[in-house]
Amino acid sequence: MLNNQRICVVLPAYNAAETLEKTYQEIPFDIVDDVVLVDDASKDQTSELAKRLGIQHVIRHEQNRGYGGNQKSCYAKALQLKADIVIMLHPDYQYTPKLIHSMASVIAYDVYPVVMGSRILGKGALKGGMPMYKYIANRFLTLGQNIVMGQKLSEYHSGYRAFSSKVFDAIQIEKNSDDFIFDNQMIAQIFYAGFEIGEVTCPTKYFEEASSINFSRSVKYGLGVIGVSFAYRFSKWGMLRSRLFK
Repeated sequence: MLNNQRICVVLPAYNAAETLEKTYQEIPFDIVDDVVLVDDASKDQTSELAKRLGIQHVIRHEQNRGYGGNQKSCYAKALQLKADIVIMLHPDYQYTPKLIHSMASVIAYDVYPVVMGSRILGKGALKGGMPMYKYIANRFLTLGQNIVMGQKLSEYHSGYRAFSSKVFDAIQIEKNSDDFIFDNQMIAQIFYAGFEIGEVTCPTKYFEEASSINFSRSVKYGLGVIGVSFAYRFSKWGMLRSRLFK
């Protein structure tokens, strides 16, 4: 716990056997109460390794439900465990668990209800090996979203996120996609509900074992991001009733 708030780290996993142990070992258990791993029908030994490592709550999808579907299971279990703060950490070791203290503190002491680990602040993305085309796409998409949505995040596309449990009472994540666009839809829902999002500088690592999406899926994701941004804006103007927003 931190400031009497229960902390749960959720690990949305797919073929993470090569990097899971390193990720898990760096989780700060002096403040983390629970760890939930959801294995989205991995083809390797992710679930078996998770159990050997002593992860308390291991859920395996028998059929692959996608990145968004995985997160839905993660958050449902964390809330069932009565977590006050939920931190999503990818088990591919692309993001460092050493920032959990900082991210949890921002929420535990009521600075922000949501925190994202930004790869763009501090030039962490390029230093960590992010491909240049992904960096450029990230910057253009983020600029466009900030303009359309009237916000000022350094990036919308980091997978390292922490939430106060009260955020989940105000948004409907079950209406979101089961694919990668889930992340972006969730940010739009958070802003639409009136919450602010804080950011911390986050170094990142790109290597062969780190999960990523291919070029065609990246294009699909980019088009989805544009759609989410305009759905948010038109909903704010009362011109569109999107299923994503209450």
